[in-house]
Amino acid sequence: MNIKKTLAASLLALSIGNAFAAESTGVEHTTQAFLDALAAGGGKPLEQLSPKDARAVLTGAQASVKVDLSGVEVSDKAIKVDGQTINLKVVRPAKVKGELPVFMFFHGGGWVLGDFPTHQRLIRDLVVGSGAVAVYVDYTPSPEAQYPTAINQAYAATKWVAEHGKQIGVDGKRLAVAGNSVGGNMAAVVALMAKEQKTPALRFQLLMWPVTNAGFDNGSYQQFAEGHFLTKGMMQWFWDNYTTNPAERAQIHASPLNASAEQLKGLPAALVQTAEFDVLRDEGEGYARHLDAAGVAVTSVRYNGMIHDFGLLNPLNGIPEVKAAVRQAAAELKTHLN
Repeated sequence: MNIKKTLAASLLALSIGNAFAAESTGVEHTTQAFLDALAAGGGKPLEQLSPKDARAVLTGAQASVKVDLSGVEVSDKAIKVDGQTINLKVVRPAKVKGELPVFMFFHGGGWVLGDFPTHQRLIRDLVVGSGAVAVYVDYTPSPEAQYPTAINQAYAATKWVAEHGKQIGVDGKRLAVAGNSVGGNMAAVVALMAKEQKTPALRFQLLMWPVTNAGFDNGSYQQFAEGHFLTKGMMQWFWDNYTTNPAERAQIHASPLNASAEQLKGLPAALVQTAEFDVLRDEGEGYARHLDAAGVAVTSVRYNGMIHDFGLLNPLNGIPEVKAAVRQAAAELKTHLN
């Protein structure tokens, strides 16, 4: 795949800045070509764009590559909870009848970017690999809504699926939470909220390169602040859109890394996947260590040579590391839900 030619029209026209891609020894070669293509734009950093234009960057990147979306059936479901309507996408293995196990999927994109089309390929791969149904939650993004709106919607949707799963053909007693990046944050927080509220019962949490803390000064932030797709400046901008309140940022429903051992004790088993060249690497691995110290069954895996959201990015879909990470995630979902 010629990454540079593939991305030229969709990304370079959107003025992507040079901060995306500095050379780093050890970045996987196709991934480095992707970073080089982003850097060639020479325009404004993402955090200097409007939310609308920033969203178009991810949309363009994902649409620039043809991917396999076969093997699933997608339907819409609108639910009403606490006076609000939450829209869901139900992604089901094709031609499979009966009440199947289910996982909630919360999308990444810094609470600002992302939607179902940008995440459809990853969700499809997890559904096909696990044999479970995915319920994608169309939470309200930031800055249109700020903390804790999105996470409250995520929890409400999860609780609804547990209680009303038959309406969408799933077994709400075989339920997991999953997400990438800030979606991984939301999956972790929904698990905490489910423990606090004593419902719903969750079997598993899949945290893919998750955001777990509002700090920006750990080792991976210092090492990869620029030049590796997700920058320190971008993460600060994402957090500013979500909440600028220091007290809110410190709450475990925003920064689950701050949860105590007692708050973590008894949470469902977890898989935490991280990327070597990612500002979020250390906080993701730190959260996995906190889970382990609290007695939670957790597997933490770092994918070397990878950048943030490597498993999401369609231009990287064909590389071995992405295929391995998605296979692992799907296999863990299947194991814990069956």
